[in-house]
Amino acid sequence: MSSPTQSYPAWSQAVAQPATEFPPTNLEILEGAIPKGLRGTLYRNGPGRLERGGVRVGHWFDGDGAILAVHFAQEGATGVYRYVQTEGYCAEAEADRFLYPNYGMTAAGPLWKRWGQSPKHSANTSVLALPDKLLALWEGDRPYRLDLETLETQGKDDLSQLQSGMPYSAHPKVDAQTGEIFNFGIMPGAKPTLGLYKSDRTGKIIQMGQHLLKSMSIVHDFVLAGPYLVFFIPPIELNLFPILLGTSSFADALQWKPDKGTQILIFDRQTLSLIQQQEAPPWFQWHFSNGFMDEQENLVIDFARYQDFQTNEFLREVPSGKTHTEALSQLWRSHLNPKTGELLDHYPLIEQHSEFPIVSPLEVGKPARYTYLSMHRPGTSLGKDLLNVIARWDNQTQTLEMGDPGIGSYATEPLYVPDPETGDRGWVLTVVYHSSSHSSEVWIYDAHHLSDSPLCRLGLPHVIPMGFHGTFAQKTDF
Repeated sequence: MSSPTQSYPAWSQAVAQPATEFPPTNLEILEGAIPKGLRGTLYRNGPGRLERGGVRVGHWFDGDGAILAVHFAQEGATGVYRYVQTEGYCAEAEADRFLYPNYGMTAAGPLWKRWGQSPKHSANTSVLALPDKLLALWEGDRPYRLDLETLETQGKDDLSQLQSGMPYSAHPKVDAQTGEIFNFGIMPGAKPTLGLYKSDRTGKIIQMGQHLLKSMSIVHDFVLAGPYLVFFIPPIELNLFPILLGTSSFADALQWKPDKGTQILIFDRQTLSLIQQQEAPPWFQWHFSNGFMDEQENLVIDFARYQDFQTNEFLREVPSGKTHTEALSQLWRSHLNPKTGELLDHYPLIEQHSEFPIVSPLEVGKPARYTYLSMHRPGTSLGKDLLNVIARWDNQTQTLEMGDPGIGSYATEPLYVPDPETGDRGWVLTVVYHSSSHSSEVWIYDAHHLSDSPLCRLGLPHVIPMGFHGTFAQKTDF
């Protein structure tokens, strides 16, 4: 894409050029002070490169993963930003052109060379911080292992159990009390299979389960809810044949099939065995907020719900720097009977467009009063702009509080960090892009006062393009 003009939205500048890596750098405090109890590391992952050799990627999901680490210590904060050196990234860097198929792209070269070619591991979706390594997560393969401090890439990791063809997805759930880590991966083929994984706190897989799916769909996330793992399988079907032939990208081979409805799968977290499955009305979701058991021993599931799959088209448009497809996502709540799988109730909590919902890591799988999420500021045109503010939804008072970095600025997915000294209070961290100065900053908010100015603003050496997911590893975690 050429240099943005006034016809391009403000956010387009952040993705117009490949992001620039930077080595460990002391970060300047632009405003306020780093909270005394905030010690550990913020990690964020997302597509850092959406172009190579003058060619744009076909979908936002195709960009090469680049990870930001901000280490908070008594002396201050240090930042480092590096691309994940996957095999595909290194090969394409040497050739200075795209070589592999991906979510929204077919492979380069003649058709006969494309047959059966595996997609490039983009390592661009999320991260999991373990005691001795950082995992760069992506939907379609095993994770890449990185050094926790330097972000040096060390190769793929099998977590002691993963074999070739067994993906480890981008949204693991960690039980803060037991340290257990739950995740899944979908293995495509004539009989698509949902693989379930339970790990100890070091990441080592200690138990696995499998469940045959009715068809190959898009499953990006799941929810840990008390003694259960819950999946919503949206009514999407993948035509695998043209992908294997090399004539179609993954995104183009997906079909929305609303007549098939959403499949609800409920698994026992101890045995990883299926407890119940049911069919519900059609919807689509990328992300869950949380799940828990209520006083009636029913499941309560909160998630960001779309009425269809138009979100995929919106995300396809992002690398171009212009979007126009309207895709409304709202925070919804579902009540399920775990013994029958029946959908008892289903309604929106927030009417406005919102995404990336999270709760405190201490409350995953349990009732949580607050949900933190990304939203549009009032007046933002749906389909024309990216998410630009963060917010806190109070499930008790049914009220919303926003943290707004200002017109022309964009706050990424909020991350809640509990204060280890108080437990019931904490901070919200986000990376903010300012189009007016073409710069990026780390903002630290008091979680209970998002509408106030941030407690601290840290300047970053280079622009960090808007990305997907992150985590915060507190010193006490390890």
